[in-house]
Amino acid sequence: MIDVLMVGQLGETSVAALGLATGPWLRALKLAMLAGEIDLAVHSLKDMPTELPQGLILAATTERLDPYDAFISCKVRNLRDLPHGAVMGTSSLRRKAQLLRLRPDLNIVSLRGNLDTRLRKLDAGEYDAIILAAAGLIRLGMENRIKAVLTAEQSLPAPGQGALGIELVDGDAAMAAVVAPLNDPETAHCVKAERAFSRALGGSCQVPLGGYAVIEEGRLWLRGFVATADGREMVAGELRGHPGDDEALGRQLAEMLRVRGADAILQKLAHCKPA
Repeated sequence: MIDVLMVGQLGETSVAALGLATGPWLRALKLAMLAGEIDLAVHSLKDMPTELPQGLILAATTERLDPYDAFISCKVRNLRDLPHGAVMGTSSLRRKAQLLRLRPDLNIVSLRGNLDTRLRKLDAGEYDAIILAAAGLIRLGMENRIKAVLTAEQSLPAPGQGALGIELVDGDAAMAAVVAPLNDPETAHCVKAERAFSRALGGSCQVPLGGYAVIEEGRLWLRGFVATADGREMVAGELRGHPGDDEALGRQLAEMLRVRGADAILQKLAHCKPA
């Protein structure tokens, strides 16, 4: 029998949103796997740390669902139609920074809780619109709530967004064989590049950072950015290469952004206290 513990984000429910201390939570998960109490863990990859605990590996990456951010509102059909000063709900600094570059007039307000709670707050009129991951809504059969899907040019996704990652103990050949059919090679290459990019820049929930890769005509196309929380400063870039060079491409893009001034932004973020 396979014992599975679901962690990370499912329908916009993250460890942080649940009020759990990420460190102790992940430490308990690691100990449970290493002790043989559970066989594996399934994460939303956009919420899975890019640095894995010693002794654990990312054994499989599932085929990615819609990787983009979804615009949800009871009042208007798209971001453009929101009135001046509209209240927008999101708990993501990545989304906040990009939204403010598009619509600096918006009043971005923190949005917490699981997916049902967030939608309930929207329906109660606390927000004019909210932004959620499209994949979370799709997985829970709530895609009918999506009014519009933001393009990568409007809101570049988070590394790993839309994909699930299966984590297990390094060296567990039996479980690796079980989960191997769930791995989607194309998604895996893209996610490896995205996560390497984020890892090289110290990406976390406190860093407004986006990274998204696709494979087109046999070439991996990786885009990424880092910004201040208000979106006023942003450094972005992109590159293309062989899918097999996924992690190297991620590190190369991170270095490209550092040359362009990303370090200055990261230093400013380091001196800012978490909201």
